Amino acid sequence: MANSGVFEGDSGMVAKATELKNELQKIVKAIVDEDDINVDAIDKTQQILGALKELKLKKPISLEVDDTVEVPEEFKCPISKELMRDPVIISTGQTYDRPFIETRLNAGNRLCPKTQHVISHTFLTPNNLIREMITSWCKNHGIKLPDCVQHSNYDGLTKADRDHFITLLENMSKNLSAQRDAAKELRELTRSVPSFRALFGEYPNAIPQLLFPFSQKPSSEILSSLQEDIITTLLNISIHDDNKKLVAEEPMVFPLLVDALRTGTTATMGNGAAALFSLSALDSNKERIGKSGALKPLIDLLDDGHPEVIKDAASAIFNLCINRENKVRAVRDGAVRVILKKIVRRILVDELLSILAMLSSIQKAVEEMGELEAVPCLLCIIRESACDRSKENCIAILHTICFSDPTKWKEIRNEESTYRTISQLAQSGTSRAKRKAGVILERLNRAVNLTHTA
Repeated sequence: MANSGVFEGDSGMVAKATELKNELQKIVKAIVDEDDINVDAIDKTQQILGALKELKLKKPISLEVDDTVEVPEEFKCPISKELMRDPVIISTGQTYDRPFIETRLNAGNRLCPKTQHVISHTFLTPNNLIREMITSWCKNHGIKLPDCVQHSNYDGLTKADRDHFITLLENMSKNLSAQRDAAKELRELTRSVPSFRALFGEYPNAIPQLLFPFSQKPSSEILSSLQEDIITTLLNISIHDDNKKLVAEEPMVFPLLVDALRTGTTATMGNGAAALFSLSALDSNKERIGKSGALKPLIDLLDDGHPEVIKDAASAIFNLCINRENKVRAVRDGAVRVILKKIVRRILVDELLSILAMLSSIQKAVEEMGELEAVPCLLCIIRESACDRSKENCIAILHTICFSDPTKWKEIRNEESTYRTISQLAQSGTSRAKRKAGVILERLNRAVNLTHTA
């Protein structure tokens, strides 16, 4: 086993280092596997490497408060009466030093020491504001305060949390009032507590229990707020990589998400689309989602959905159309018409051009683009857009259309004669855009030469 250096013997730092390394491994694998270079992913790797370096260099230091220095009351833990190292907020809204409140919770004490109210769940939320205030105060008084990373419980869950999780799932099969309360709390916990997302992978029946209300009634008869909370919880747990396969393999999930796209509130529709986007990160899930019939309602949502949700729909469609069979399905379900309509209106142009470029590998899609007068729209975007990626997608689509339909060359020739759009792109575009523009210019020049020879 490799020596863990300064992490050895410090379980909190070991856990954090392991978490960072696992995330780094996933991102590096994604960068290596992708044909294109993902700049955001590279930036993320640099951030993670920096965090690992910071952990490696971090030295254990002790809290040293001079007896003559009076510590502000708001900086003291109500339990220990000492300056807080790692202030956290419990469910009652009170702030305590993590080690001291954890000790009470692990002992089964579920009463808030200050308010004496029952603590509904035992997840501890870092109080970053108080932490920053304490850090600033310590610097002003020459006091060394250890970073909270040395004291944090990175799992964040106690036995009481797990018991509470099981109780919430059991309540999903009780009366409507219990279902509503449990669904709302599960939504909030899985939103704010990553460890609760992971719990769904630890309990085999957790997802069926979450979806129990839908096994009793069709979606149309489920209370809209309950549907929204459950669909949003599905989104939250699907963010956890280890859950993506698990969620997709539950037979009820995709039919429920499709129903959510069609019948849900605006928030439910958006979160349903976002859940499909998250789940489609796995190639095996792309195929499952395509076969579930989800593309048609996603395209409908893109067509006339609320402005707040069409971006979620576009993201899901893009991910799904990496799969060739889903490209065919998307074209069959009217994606080309809807996408071009949005692009003409200058809605999500950059995102939708990326989808259109993918669909241009399907002959039926290319034919539709020609029929729907896509050429002048694409040429106009090349002239007007400041986005190199959009220009690249436009010229790639134009290349495919024109070599598929010779009647479109006249429009290209007129554009080049009037604006020299293609020539300018051949000089200043991305490497791929220059290459595609060069092929089009070569074809135009050859046609001119043939005309002169004749």
